[in-house]
Amino acid sequence: MTSTTASAPQSAFPGPPEPLAPTDKVVLGWTHTARFLTTASQLIHLPATELPEIAFVGRSNAGKSTAINTLAQQKRLAFASKTPGRTQHINLFELGPKDAPDALFADLPGYGYAAVARSAKLRWQKVMADYLEVRRSLSGMVLMVDSRLGLTDLDKQLLEFVAARVGSGEIRLLVLLTKSDKLNRKEANAALAATQEFLAELATEESDVSVTLFSALKKQGVSDVAQILHAWAHELHVPVEPPQLAEPGANAEAPLSPA
Repeated sequence: MTSTTASAPQSAFPGPPEPLAPTDKVVLGWTHTARFLTTASQLIHLPATELPEIAFVGRSNAGKSTAINTLAQQKRLAFASKTPGRTQHINLFELGPKDAPDALFADLPGYGYAAVARSAKLRWQKVMADYLEVRRSLSGMVLMVDSRLGLTDLDKQLLEFVAARVGSGEIRLLVLLTKSDKLNRKEANAALAATQEFLAELATEESDVSVTLFSALKKQGVSDVAQILHAWAHELHVPVEPPQLAEPGANAEAPLSPA
C-alpha cells in the first residue's frame, strides 16, 4: 500500500539556512588554542564555571595525555609522564579566544596502574567519582581505551558509574580506541564491534554515545574527534556517517543506537 503526503505551501519568507558545519581547519584551530588554566588535587579547588567542560579519562597507559597533545597540536600541553600513574591532579585547559574562552578540557589522572600505592588509588577513585558524579559544568567525557586491550573491567566500572548521566543526555560520551595503528583491519573491526556492543547498553533516546578508532602516531581520527568536541562545546549537531569497515590502521567512527 502506498500513501501520499500533501506538500506544505512554500513560504514567501523562508527561514535562515542551516548553519554549515565548520571546516577541519576551523575546529583544529580551535583545539590548538588550548592553554593551561589551573590544577587541583581536590574537587573543591576547581573553579566554578559556566563553560562546557569536556573530561578526558582512561587507564594510565591508554595514551590519554598523548591524545590531548595531538588534538591540541602541542607537544607539552598535557604532561605525559614516563611513569604511568604519576599524574595526581585534575588539570584544566581553556579553549577559544583568550578574552572570551568558550570551553574547558579537564585532564583527569590515569587509573589502574598497579605500582601506585593503594591509598593513592582509593583517594583518586574518590576524587574522580565525585567529579564525574557532581561536577555541574561537565558536559562531555572522552574515554581513552587501548584498542589492543579493549574495555577493561575498570573502564566498564567507570562507564557504569556515569551511565545515569550519559543516559539522560547530561553528559555526552566518546570512546577513543587509541593506538589503532597497531591493529590490522580484522583486529580494528573486532575492537570496534566489541566496544559498540557494550556501549549500546548505555545508549538511550536522549544519549549521545559514540566510538572511534584513533592514532596519535598516524594522526588518524584527529580531525573527526576535533569536530565532535567542537560541536559539543558549541551545541552543534554533527551528523555521523554509518560505520564502515576499517581499512588497516584507518579511522572509523560510529554512533550507538539504544539497545
